Amino acid sequence: MLNDNLIYIILIAVVALVALTVNYVITTREQQEDAKDKRLTWLKGQAEHILHAIAVLREANCKPEIVQKINEHATSLLEEVSMLAPDSELFNSLSQQKDASDKAYASPEAFASDKSLKRAQIYINFAEKLVIQLAKGGKITLTLARSYQQELYWLRITVVVDAHISQGDKFKSTEDMMTALSHYRHAKALLVRANIPHNIKRPRLDSVDEMINQIQPKRTRSTGTLSDSMDRFL
Repeated sequence: MLNDNLIYIILIAVVALVALTVNYVITTREQQEDAKDKRLTWLKGQAEHILHAIAVLREANCKPEIVQKINEHATSLLEEVSMLAPDSELFNSLSQQKDASDKAYASPEAFASDKSLKRAQIYINFAEKLVIQLAKGGKITLTLARSYQQELYWLRITVVVDAHISQGDKFKSTEDMMTALSHYRHAKALLVRANIPHNIKRPRLDSVDEMINQIQPKRTRSTGTLSDSMDRFL
């Protein structure tokens, strides 16, 4: 009788141990799947933003070395997706998007619409923040990241400046001089306010000044007047 009870106790203990083991395995797998799903969701969002940014940078004729560094980071994210979810719809979708971003090229008409121009500003600004993240992750030096950030900031300014100049040229060709002048002045105001060394933006400022003067030549005024100050700014 005592032996029978002992056997029952052992069997119950074994069954309990098996149940606990099975429960642990199931729980662990569920946690792993949950962590995997969360990681894939993050990778999807991050990769899509980066690939959109790469396409915009290529369209804006960004310096190749900056595009290359960001592209390398995008490739590493896609490689992680392929490890976590090989042959998945997500991996195929991101691969197609990467192919499209790799084929993007600089074009004068790339940012002709307000929507495309806003998109460019958003993704170039995203790239400015991304290069700092790459530095924090040890993928590039902080000095290089700061240099890239400055380049991208200037690119963001010039994309908008060039869009205003392009619009100004179109209105000028249709003899709508006042609208053209408005666009040229907007371009100049952006350049004046840009936090960029003067020697870098001087050539563009001179070019825009010439466009403005062709439509509205500066009038001779006494020095030191408010009108003179406004003319120098606009």
